[in-house]
Amino acid sequence: MSSTQIEHDTLTGSKAAACSNLVVRLMSEYTGRGPTKARTYLQDRLAVVVLEDTLTKGERSLVRDGESALVLTNRRAYQHTMRKELSKGIEQILDRKIVAFMSENHIDPDMAVEIFVLAPESVGNDHLAAVNNA
Repeated sequence: MSSTQIEHDTLTGSKAAACSNLVVRLMSEYTGRGPTKARTYLQDRLAVVVLEDTLTKGERSLVRDGESALVLTNRRAYQHTMRKELSKGIEQILDRKIVAFMSENHIDPDMAVEIFVLAPESVGNDHLAAVNNA
């Protein structure tokens, strides 16, 4: 592997870790408990954050009592409320504009995914330079 490839992998790895940390921190702030596992995958125009062990104790209790639909509805509400802060944070980390955000939760196994679709690099950098200088 060339030194340029190693530098790129290291930079990508640190940005992926920063994205994971951001999502875990915000989930914890909004729900009272963050996921115990998170991994971010960066590829071309996508940033995908896969989260595991996401449910709070109360949500797990509701699931045991047959209220999975209520838990999923509540999670969608959290994600709707968090979307601007999540997108802004990912834009700053990646220096790319977010053009779409999608989110989904799964009960068994307890997982969630946050998907950020990025603008092409030339669009993202110009937009963020103006935002960061404002």
